[in-house]
Amino acid sequence: MEKTRGRKISTKQIVISGMLGAVAIVLGATGLGFIPVPNLAGKATIMHVPVILAAILEGPVVGGFTGLIFGVYSFLTPAGAVPADPIVRILPRILIGITAYYTYRLFRHKHQLGVIMAAVVGTLTNSVGYLGLAVVMGYIPWPVAAGIFATQMPFEMILAAVILVILVKALSKYVK
Repeated sequence: MEKTRGRKISTKQIVISGMLGAVAIVLGATGLGFIPVPNLAGKATIMHVPVILAAILEGPVVGGFTGLIFGVYSFLTPAGAVPADPIVRILPRILIGITAYYTYRLFRHKHQLGVIMAAVVGTLTNSVGYLGLAVVMGYIPWPVAAGIFATQMPFEMILAAVILVILVKALSKYVK
């Protein structure tokens, strides 16, 4: 086993990172990760859900690594107005797993609320990070980013929360 910051990474954690990273890639490659909704973008993404799930199940290292897989996929397959910029496409995706885990941990005494809050914060991390960095780097203007954020966020947060509550409940009997 490999040590990271005094903490061992188990084979199980590596496998979970890889599997949930692969789920994020499949969601993107097949288009299943984009749900049609009536907003400026025309779709809401759920590609960040496996990253949040990894963080809830296995912690911030696994969540961050799963986010790295999602980010590298996003970097290698750029779509839309934002080019293949690793800062914009990878960094926010790594942070999804970290912020989602610590949010879940903050609410750990109320399990279901913790899952919902992790979904909300993970979704916000993805969108604020991606759109915010795209604005800072000059790829999209602020009003466009604000419009996408305002019309897309409610759909993405609700979808992520519902999916994650169902998944965590279903998986909780299989994961210690």
